[in-house]
Amino acid sequence: MARIRTIKPEAFSSESLAAVSLSAERTFFGLLTQADDQGRFRDQAAVIAGQLWSLRREHGPEAVEDDLIQLDGAGLICRYEGADGKRYLHLVTFSKHQKINRPSGVRNPECPHHDLGIPREPSPQVQGALAEPSASLPGRLTEPSVNDEPTGQDRFREQSPQPQGELTELSVSPHRPDLGPRNRDLGSTPLGGASAPAPESVSAKDLIGEYAAACAHKPPQDVLGHLGREAKKLLAEGISPDHVRAGLTRNRVKGLHPSTLSSLVHEAMNATTSSPAASHRPWTNPIDVAAAYGGEL
Repeated sequence: MARIRTIKPEAFSSESLAAVSLSAERTFFGLLTQADDQGRFRDQAAVIAGQLWSLRREHGPEAVEDDLIQLDGAGLICRYEGADGKRYLHLVTFSKHQKINRPSGVRNPECPHHDLGIPREPSPQVQGALAEPSASLPGRLTEPSVNDEPTGQDRFREQSPQPQGELTELSVSPHRPDLGPRNRDLGSTPLGGASAPAPESVSAKDLIGEYAAACAHKPPQDVLGHLGREAKKLLAEGISPDHVRAGLTRNRVKGLHPSTLSSLVHEAMNATTSSPAASHRPWTNPIDVAAAYGGEL
């Protein structure tokens, strides 16, 4: 369930946001309204596109996936897999810029890289208005969310027994506690239903990360985003990650356009090694004519 949240004026001069496209910046601001009280949300490009871009049909799930790749590369979000096997994302500086008055309960698993302290591959440091908190503004009468926090706010962390929340109704019914949280993310498994199938062991993001790591210089973001969308479509068709990886390798070595990835994967899947052609033997008159023609002459 979306929440009312505000944005600092300094956000529009943030260097980290200036490093991504305008559509990625808009997606980031939209995620502030959709994330739970710990700044976490389901990493589902199709769901995010439906909630943030419903009236902009030209900006669909593939474009949103490209936005998320940019935001992750700029260190503004952290994409991770929860213990339930589902994909989630975490707004990295959310707790520094949110003052939650009434918690609504924990809805998504903790981010292993920021909440549990598991090291993550280094990413660009978040700079500008989204990196450093400022002093609070006294006498505010509105409901704060991305508001300035008072001095010493850093000592309050998400590991506290009572997670911070916003001005929403309690997530558990006082009469039926067994019903669990009232607000559930789209795409989550219904209570009492069967668990979702396990995700693929290798994602498009993993393959693109391998691709970028093998390059001598970091490719342009548009190239990585386009390759990510193509790889995701191929994996969705059930094509083996090894075949997609082989196609990406061919693309990198040959320096081809990202749209050729499907053809390169097809080549990796179905190319066969032809057997050596029989060597040509020029005609010579047989020594034994009777044996050569079987007496038919």
